[in-house]
Amino acid sequence: MIDRTTSEFRDLLELYENAPLLELGMLADRKREELHPEGIVTYIVDRNINYTNVCVADCKFCAFYRRPKHPEGYVLSFEEIGKKIDETKELGGVQILIQGGHNPYIPFEWYLDVMRYIKKHHPIHIHGFSPSEVDFFATRFRMSADEVIRELQAAGLDSLPGGGGEILVQNVRDRVAKKKAGADRWLEIMEIAHGLGMKSSVTMMYGIGETNADRIEHLLRVREVQARTGGFTAFITWPLQPDGTEMAGTPKTDSITHLRTVAIARVVLDNVPNLQASWVTMGLKVGQIALRFGCNDFGSLMIEENVVSAAGTSHSTTIDEMRRCIVDAGFTPAQRRQDYSIVRREVAA
Repeated sequence: MIDRTTSEFRDLLELYENAPLLELGMLADRKREELHPEGIVTYIVDRNINYTNVCVADCKFCAFYRRPKHPEGYVLSFEEIGKKIDETKELGGVQILIQGGHNPYIPFEWYLDVMRYIKKHHPIHIHGFSPSEVDFFATRFRMSADEVIRELQAAGLDSLPGGGGEILVQNVRDRVAKKKAGADRWLEIMEIAHGLGMKSSVTMMYGIGETNADRIEHLLRVREVQARTGGFTAFITWPLQPDGTEMAGTPKTDSITHLRTVAIARVVLDNVPNLQASWVTMGLKVGQIALRFGCNDFGSLMIEENVVSAAGTSHSTTIDEMRRCIVDAGFTPAQRRQDYSIVRREVAA
């Protein structure tokens, strides 16, 4: 647990809440420059493949899921997944992000078989199965999280996404996602994956009724795990998209709050190397400004995205537009892989 009475915690909360916006942005920008003095901003071409929308977690903030036996519920076939991968490769994609709901009707062997199928017939980097899904598999199939990850890894899983992190404070999770992996369990699974040599991203979805102090605690908990494992490659934060969810009517996050949140994340997470700008939820202009508030990565082209768009957010872009945003912000664009190795440096089209 994080001690909220320490001077560091109080100072960070004070900085987040009361520092002038541009002063906070400058602190974050300096930290970005210390970590990435070369002036490169990266992006990735990939695709989100949601293999099923059937889910029993009942998260109040999700508009994507369907309960079992719902007429709109689905499970993609291997062939449908393969077709999506081929389309991704044709557009220069270097990985897929594969995630789904907590579907009680899919056997564990299906997950192993789909990755073997991908690696054999449509080889690509598989970034998949969030800690919440791993926890669901462990419970559903009476396995340890270690066993689940080892088997997924042996079948072809390359890295873990940071999905399902939301706010890593248990009383917040109890209010909005009480059926899903708790805060301690989510972080435990990330540590297990890191211990097995697997890298992962880490996220924070905010605006779900938490306090500013809860957000600071989330960041400090991430920093603690990173200090032990070094396994997080990047941090991504975005605000709740409430439309179409049980939390509809919740006020949407404004751009200023988002920029403050991105900036404080860069200041706190001095041991997480990369910070992503969340243009998908906030739009390209705010994403571009975030590059001067600590972010060194513009995120994904998002060939396909279903979860956020189900809540009514539909920002989209092209590679050329992403490059222009990066160049206009004063940086050199470079396409990357999941581990942040560079595919190639580029110039604006």
